[in-house]
Amino acid sequence: MTSTLAASTSAPRVLIANRGEVAVRVERALSALGWQSVAVYALDDASSLHVRRADRAVELPGRGAAAYLDIAALLRVAREQQVTHVHPGYGFLSESAEFARQCQQAGLTFIGPDAATLELFGDKSQARSLARELGVPVVPGTDGPT
Repeated sequence: MTSTLAASTSAPRVLIANRGEVAVRVERALSALGWQSVAVYALDDASSLHVRRADRAVELPGRGAAAYLDIAALLRVAREQQVTHVHPGYGFLSESAEFARQCQQAGLTFIGPDAATLELFGDKSQARSLARELGVPVVPGTDGPT
């Protein structure tokens, strides 16, 4: 399902790779900026508020949370909907260096840290070492892999 595009076609178009309240808040911010939103949804979320509020909504294959983690499907929707940006919301995709990298390779602006930053901070030992090296206070804890 694709709803009618409400905004101008010259505005940036953002795929929101999340659902529920997170997606609704991103849609609200995009609307305030005059940007277009493209929601994705699993069939079991078809009547959700984030689907109804978006400028466009596209069904993903699969059901439940797994549908929202299918990077290949998300990038296919991004191409089909001619989005310029991808907002990962929060959770697994927002911390995925691979997702950020694939967005960049597809010519999309990933709204979040770049892949190198996600890789660095995905390794908590490396992140703590960098923080100490830069003089940032670190809560006492394990300094290496456990």
